[in-house]
Amino acid sequence: MLSTEIKTVAEKLLNQHFGKPVQVTHTSGVGGGCINDAHRLKTSEGPFFVKYNSASRYPGMFEAEAKGLLLLRNSNTVYVPEVIGFGEEGENSFLVLEFIDSAAQQDDFWFHFGSEMANMHRIIMGQENKGHGLDYDNYIGSLPQQNKWHASWIDFFVVERLEAQLRIAREQGSAGPDLSQMFQRLYKHLSDFFPEEPPALLHGDLWSGNFMIGSDGRAVIIDPAVYYGHRYMDLGMSKLFGGFDSAFYEAYNEAYPLEPSWRKSMDIANLYPLMVHVNLFGGGYLSSVKAVLRGF
Repeated sequence: MLSTEIKTVAEKLLNQHFGKPVQVTHTSGVGGGCINDAHRLKTSEGPFFVKYNSASRYPGMFEAEAKGLLLLRNSNTVYVPEVIGFGEEGENSFLVLEFIDSAAQQDDFWFHFGSEMANMHRIIMGQENKGHGLDYDNYIGSLPQQNKWHASWIDFFVVERLEAQLRIAREQGSAGPDLSQMFQRLYKHLSDFFPEEPPALLHGDLWSGNFMIGSDGRAVIIDPAVYYGHRYMDLGMSKLFGGFDSAFYEAYNEAYPLEPSWRKSMDIANLYPLMVHVNLFGGGYLSSVKAVLRGF
């Protein structure tokens, strides 16, 4: 059940957004992932979505997510829910968004989705001189994601992605010296897997659970972990757990051609999300990381 406090502050944000009083008339719970409570708000201005969690446990999470959603939305490519607002109330932080009503996908759903992602990856948006990274840190799942700027993609990938996750794994006791040595051997060869390209605007966590089918039958992307980086990261993540039709990649390649060997690089790109899963869930993900490192 949605707390009275969150309902009240959500109404205040909606009042500010519309410039007039908006009343929440009903709330109902919806799936919000493993760390958030989420609800549909029925209001006098239509339905909206609110999710909330612990402000102390995940400081700045929803502010960073709101900024990332705005970056993606401003690319005018794949559809992104409108951000109404975010804030803190008591022990909770919260985010209010446009509510997305789902429908059946259109026949050309995957063609449009692939083309729109390709166009999004062409967006540099004034970051040409900064390189790879972002002006602020954010989260991937419930883990902090650091985004310090690097001119080189390889440097960014090593320092801000792989080494950052290795450090967490060592602190948790799930990674020993052998894993660090395997990564060190890989680092010398990373340029073989990532062709030099301009940094792309990335969703950052593009698996099948982070897109929806909107009321128009087109793709809507949600729950991003945005930064500017190599586009292979989004493509790799889309392949990690499946769920993307081959037409998605065909349309993407038509709109923004890929190197013929791009599929061989996906396992290397996915070392980052795999290490994130090691640190979140442990178990078999560590063996998956080691299998990629042994086989590269």
